[in-house]
Amino acid sequence: MRISIAARNMEVSDNLRRLIEKKTRKLGRYFREDTEVLVGLNVERNRHIMELTAYFDGIVIRAEDHSGDMYTTLDKVLQKLERRIRKYRTKLEKKLHEEAFVSESPVFCGTDEQEELEEPRVVRTKNFALKPMSVEEAIMQMELLGHNFFVFRNGASLEVNVVYRRNKGDFGLIEPDNVD
Repeated sequence: MRISIAARNMEVSDNLRRLIEKKTRKLGRYFREDTEVLVGLNVERNRHIMELTAYFDGIVIRAEDHSGDMYTTLDKVLQKLERRIRKYRTKLEKKLHEEAFVSESPVFCGTDEQEELEEPRVVRTKNFALKPMSVEEAIMQMELLGHNFFVFRNGASLEVNVVYRRNKGDFGLIEPDNVD
């Protein structure tokens, strides 16, 4: 397991670095040796923030938390990540044991018109490769990242789609309408 630690607004002590590496390596029972783990540390107004992201087999699992000190934050973020890993493994095992998967029809959701009080602005841009995957895999990836939506290339249609979490906990799917 390769562990990279990056810090903003703080210096990482040797003791903290060793502890992060030691505790993160305990997650090695879930990963192969070629797994890459990125640990981001930040301090903002007495909030010690840690983000831990693991990349393995084309899957990304991410957890983030904060507290009054970095040692407590480390324990909290590792617990979150381990919970997400166990949840992912359970879903994967369940999926492998099912004989057939019955897919529900996609949920379409229009947008509500909202009054624009001020001009929206783009504050961050992300670029990433869109790996073809099923809707179910995209939902799983979204949950592993802890996001409310996930952009992916649908393996069946090869179109760019978006899955998102609806207010009541269900999921929605946005597909392009190929009207010429």
